[in-house]
Amino acid sequence: MKKYSDKELEKLNSQLRGVAPSEIIQWVLTSSTNPVLTTNFRPYEVAILHACTRVNNAMKIIWCDTGYNTLPTYKHAQFLIDHLDLKVELYTPRQTAAYRDAYFGGIPGIDSPDHEEFSRQVKLEPFQRAMAEQKPDVWFTNLRKGQTNFRDSIDILSYSKDGLLKVSPFYHWSDEKLDEYLREHKLPNEFKYFDPTKVLDNRECGLHA
Repeated sequence: MKKYSDKELEKLNSQLRGVAPSEIIQWVLTSSTNPVLTTNFRPYEVAILHACTRVNNAMKIIWCDTGYNTLPTYKHAQFLIDHLDLKVELYTPRQTAAYRDAYFGGIPGIDSPDHEEFSRQVKLEPFQRAMAEQKPDVWFTNLRKGQTNFRDSIDILSYSKDGLLKVSPFYHWSDEKLDEYLREHKLPNEFKYFDPTKVLDNRECGLHA
């Protein structure tokens, strides 16, 4: 995949604003040999899962399951895996939840000195292992403007801290516009999602910033 300069990236992001997500995905895939899409099946993730697999139904989906998802999220994930025929590569922490309960005494709060290590175990290490094994040249994700301060600073196309091109086709879409997309395609949403590393909705999870 070509490495874009800052100026090229700025120009492309300007050109892509207002372009349909499906067209952005198609355009990116013409130059990609090993794309991946990451998901945690949180609210509105179904939109990018649907959009990407409609363009390339063989795209690899990386799911880093923390082990702390809610029952509705697990049921939602299984429904989408079956309904959209997702090619999911599942990655889980090396330590069990029972081990972490004994080691940390439960989920550490964001002010706890154990929070950083807990986040590394349940989210960062599985994600880094997934990327090292899958070796993608493009990373599709459903980051959107307005979610966190960091996400407000990027755009449809951005680069990860490791230099991987990150593509967020729905970046400029609002919840209301996504609701319309889900209704149009008869797709379910799921709101009872829990991320043990974020605690607050407006905190960055650590994979992107």
